[in-house]
Amino acid sequence: MTDLTGATQSPPTEPGRAAEPAVPGRRPPPPPSAPPETPADSAADPQADAGTGDPDSGRSGYLSNRFLARAALVTALLTAAGALLGLVRDQTIAHLYGAGPGTDAFLVAWTVPEVASTLLIEDAMALILVPAFSLALARRAARGPLPAGPPQDSGAVRDRDPVHTLLRTTLPSLLLALSACAVLLMLAAPWVVALLAPGLPDTQLAVDCTRLTATCAFSFGIAGYCSAALRAHGSFVPPAMIYVAYNVGIIATMLILSDRLGVRAAAAGVAVGGVLMVLVQAPVVLRRLRERRATAERTPAPEPPVSPSGELPGGAGRPLVALGLLAPVIVFALTRQSQVLIERFLAAPLPAGAISHLNYAQKVAQMPMVLSLMLCTVTFPVVARAMAAGDTDRARRRVERDLALAGVIVLVGAATVIACAPQIIEILFQRGAFDRADTAATAAVMRVYALGLLGHTLVGALVRCYFSAARPLWFPALAMLVGLVLTTAGGALLVGVWGVLGIAAGNALGITVTAVLLLHGVARHSVPVRVRHMTGGLVKLSAAAAAATGAGWLCGALIPAPVPAAAVACLVVAAVFLVIARALQAPEIDSVVRSATRKFIDVR
Repeated sequence: MTDLTGATQSPPTEPGRAAEPAVPGRRPPPPPSAPPETPADSAADPQADAGTGDPDSGRSGYLSNRFLARAALVTALLTAAGALLGLVRDQTIAHLYGAGPGTDAFLVAWTVPEVASTLLIEDAMALILVPAFSLALARRAARGPLPAGPPQDSGAVRDRDPVHTLLRTTLPSLLLALSACAVLLMLAAPWVVALLAPGLPDTQLAVDCTRLTATCAFSFGIAGYCSAALRAHGSFVPPAMIYVAYNVGIIATMLILSDRLGVRAAAAGVAVGGVLMVLVQAPVVLRRLRERRATAERTPAPEPPVSPSGELPGGAGRPLVALGLLAPVIVFALTRQSQVLIERFLAAPLPAGAISHLNYAQKVAQMPMVLSLMLCTVTFPVVARAMAAGDTDRARRRVERDLALAGVIVLVGAATVIACAPQIIEILFQRGAFDRADTAATAAVMRVYALGLLGHTLVGALVRCYFSAARPLWFPALAMLVGLVLTTAGGALLVGVWGVLGIAAGNALGITVTAVLLLHGVARHSVPVRVRHMTGGLVKLSAAAAAATGAGWLCGALIPAPVPAAAVACLVVAAVFLVIARALQAPEIDSVVRSATRKFIDVR
């Protein structure tokens, strides 16, 4: 039995509960009649069903399919809201500052939050901590039901709780490291600007903006830590709200302070937005800690945690976060984010506005990728727990379904972006200081960027497989390094021929090669995905997207007004894609059509 998220339900031991795998040296899981650790339940708690509760609290099973479907929907909606506010943010920047030297200076400083977001929220922090928290929760659940009688007073009992141990041994050192990084970035801002954009006209403005954005090295780290902990607990709404809060902070700060600070107001907004990212999650995290503290005090001290192989990860009583695990994840995240640094380095000597055109094109083009990865974000804890329990078949089914659905979403989006790029940019940005020439340049860059959207999506989805098991894997970092070399070489060679379009083409080439390497290595290094089956399905989806792009481009060219042209092109792209993909028997198309039909009938 499957739902729209694609998870196959096995016969449960009780409603909403999966069977607990046996672990040598552990007491067996509680019988079905045993009470859960907390009263939250995904089938009974409306808050949990909305994605804000903890449906798997105290259980060894996986998040229910019903919960995953709702959590994916809520996360996608909030992420879409954050992305739309991001467009409003970029529209505000374009309206207030245009696409000139001032905007270029800010966008050099914008590199800091971009790198910080990748390292501390999206990639490194999540890839390290979601599996660690998932494993800690599984160990807590394996200890059995709460003992009868009053809570024990021993502090050692509470300290042996796996989740509290993980918090106590990672959070203080993380706070110290993040503070040091933020201060170091502020002091080194002149050298950072010189390294990122040599030849930039207004370096002092870029230095001032960089010092303001450096604060996000601290705030983003705390926000990422909270997001990873909440997602592992099955709470997805607060993490999905962080970019809504972030962009609201930037927009409000610009509108209030732009007359006084100029483009520096946008950099100050980054600092304000980072604080808001923490504040929207902090109350939920504190509530979780208070709930768990009462539970931990009633739980007898467990045996030292062991991995499925029987080895002590990082020493007895220590969490599974060690240098051997951190290094490959951090190297991967830094290498991936270095693509943006390479682009800005290559674009700095070009005429003023080139960096801005790259930025606006990338932000709009990547919206389909962001939405397509939402399902993978929600199901990452499921894959991590399945791998920790040795249930590789469940992990394989989940990953194959996620890859197919993400491919459908991103390819429809890429076809739409390529088909009506000028109309989209004109609607979103052409006002104020952003003129028609900026629209044409940005739309051309966006079309080239869109060629690599499937690669970006596959990299984002597949890397979760490699790091879902709590063991160090260097293959993703090596694959990303190969892609970075191609991005750099391709951009350097093509920038002299095609200008800024050559930089975008180098990006598409590098990320596509990385995606191919990760896809063909995942079965050998991580989840046993059927690589040939998935490759054939993605080829069929890509063929349908190519045909849909041509149809949408023709419709957009025949209609002069941008709004109706974009609307008609979007509808045509979606319709042609579904028809051709279904004719080619591409994966998950029938499921998408059935789900859309059911929702249409329900609305009627």
